[in-house]
Amino acid sequence: MNEQASPAEPNNTPAAPETPATTAVAPHNNPVANVIARMSIAQMTLAVVLVIFPWQWFDTHRQIGNMEQELALRLAEMEGNNKASQMLVTQGQETTRELSAKVALLEAHYAEAQNQRAALETLYQELSNSRDETVLAQVEQMLLIAGQQLQLSANVKAALIAMQQADDYLKRMDRASLNGLRKTIARDMDKLRALPNVDVPGINLRLDNLTAEVDSLPLSQDTRLPPETRITTPVTPMESGWQKLLHEIWDDAKHLVRIENTQKQEMPLLSPTQTFFLRENLKLRLLSARLALLARDETSFKHDLQATHEWVMRYFDTKSADGAQAVVTLQTLRASNISIELPDVSASLEGVRNYRVSREKPAR
Repeated sequence: MNEQASPAEPNNTPAAPETPATTAVAPHNNPVANVIARMSIAQMTLAVVLVIFPWQWFDTHRQIGNMEQELALRLAEMEGNNKASQMLVTQGQETTRELSAKVALLEAHYAEAQNQRAALETLYQELSNSRDETVLAQVEQMLLIAGQQLQLSANVKAALIAMQQADDYLKRMDRASLNGLRKTIARDMDKLRALPNVDVPGINLRLDNLTAEVDSLPLSQDTRLPPETRITTPVTPMESGWQKLLHEIWDDAKHLVRIENTQKQEMPLLSPTQTFFLRENLKLRLLSARLALLARDETSFKHDLQATHEWVMRYFDTKSADGAQAVVTLQTLRASNISIELPDVSASLEGVRNYRVSREKPAR
């Protein structure tokens, strides 16, 4: 490719004289530089290509190696992650199985709790119905007691207490369906409160006390006057013993007979047997007055007290403390008014019974 230099021909041209500005270039002594100097542009391009290609091949090989290493590392990391993921999946599956077992157990407990709740609700409903029946039975019993107190003893206060207790039972139930029944009971209670106040227990207690004092009342025939001052005949010192004795006998003889004005038409004299029967008959009269009081029979009540008063005035000492107190008690009792017209309170009892019947019909 390079043209070989022809052998130097003798140059007959005379050499130019050397000037100071021009210097001859000495040939290089470096072989690479000499080779580069002799190479053309194509050769240089080919040489550059030949140099770059191995370098690129080496660099590419190096990069591929690095990529392979990195890929191996990534694969190893992915394999580790895969193993960890498999472990996590296995743990998750075990946890899921445990949770499934727990959920199944909880569902079983929940179903059991639901069954127990249903049973408790049923039991509570039965107990509630039973409690309501018990309360209604108690209300009916209290109203029966109130009616008996009014009919047998006319005890308005006891009847009011019983009806108030029945209303309290209904109030504690707190049912709107019981308002009508409570209004009926309230109306009957208002009727009882409007009655005049008759202290039957107080009158009965006075009769009891008077009956107990009959045995201790003093009789008129047993009454003794206070002792009089006896005036004795003065005894002179000159009198003998016989004269003193006669004077004492005379003084005693003057007090053997006593004349008394009793201010009565006749003085009843009773034997011990008659005295016993008098006191017993007096007790029977007072007992009859008590029965008339409980029956609200004012006529019989006052008749028995009138007879008792006459017997006390005739046979007993009314001047003594016990006798005077007995007379005052009898007069007070005779002035008492025990005859009152009791209202009909059976509407409350009928209302309770009708309500119980209405509750039993749907259950059947």
